[in-house]
Amino acid sequence: MPIAADAEIEITAFEWVPDFAKGYVRDIRPRWACEELGLSYRERLISAVSRPDWYYRDQPWGQVPHLADGGVSVFESGATLVHLGERGGQGSALLPASGQARASVLSWTFAAFNSVEPFLFEWVNVSLFAAKEEWAKLRRPSLLTELGKRLDRLQAALEDREWLAGAFSIADIAMVTTLRSIDDSDLIEARPALAAYYARGLARPGFQAALADQIAAFGEPPSRQQTGA
Repeated sequence: MPIAADAEIEITAFEWVPDFAKGYVRDIRPRWACEELGLSYRERLISAVSRPDWYYRDQPWGQVPHLADGGVSVFESGATLVHLGERGGQGSALLPASGQARASVLSWTFAAFNSVEPFLFEWVNVSLFAAKEEWAKLRRPSLLTELGKRLDRLQAALEDREWLAGAFSIADIAMVTTLRSIDDSDLIEARPALAAYYARGLARPGFQAALADQIAAFGEPPSRQQTGA
C-alpha cells in the first residue's frame, strides 16, 4: 500500500526521466500525501519525451502530476495536495477543516510555492542549467543574497516548531519537496533549524515510500524513434 491497480485515485506520472530528475518529479507530492493518509492510488504513466495529445485535455501544459479521484480531475501538485488533504483518509489529517489551523496550513502551503520555490528554481537555473552563461554569472551574487534572506525568514519561523503549522500537514509536504531542489548545496545545512526540519521531513516513512515508488515506475529510456533523434 498505497499503490493498487483498482484504486479509485489515479496519479499520472512519467514513465522515464533523466537520472538527475529521478526522485524529484512533482508527482512525489500527491504520492507522499497518499502515503500519509493511507489512501491507495493507481499509476497512469505517460512519456515525458513524447507526451500524448489527449493528455493536454487533463493538464494544459502536459506536466505531471494529474490526479483523478472518481469524477474529480485535478492538476498542479499544490492543488492535488489540497484535494487529498480535504479528502482525508485512514491517517492523520493533513489539512484541518476550518479556522486558524486550516488558514495556517494553506498559508504555508502557498508560501512554499510562491515565496520560496521561484527563488530556488532560479538558483538551480543559474547554478546548473545556465551556469556558463554570462547573464547567469552576473545574476548569481544578487540572487544568492535574495535567496538567503528567504531561507533566513523560513528558519526564523521554524526555530521553535517541529512542523510549519502545528501537526504535520500538506504545508510540510510542499515545503520539504520544494527545498529538495537545493539539497546538493550548503544553503540548507548552513541554517540549523531549517536543516533539522528538512531532515525530519525526509525521514518520514511516507516520504521514503513515495520516493521509492516514483523511482520504481521509471523504465528504460526512450528509443531514438520515440525521441525523434
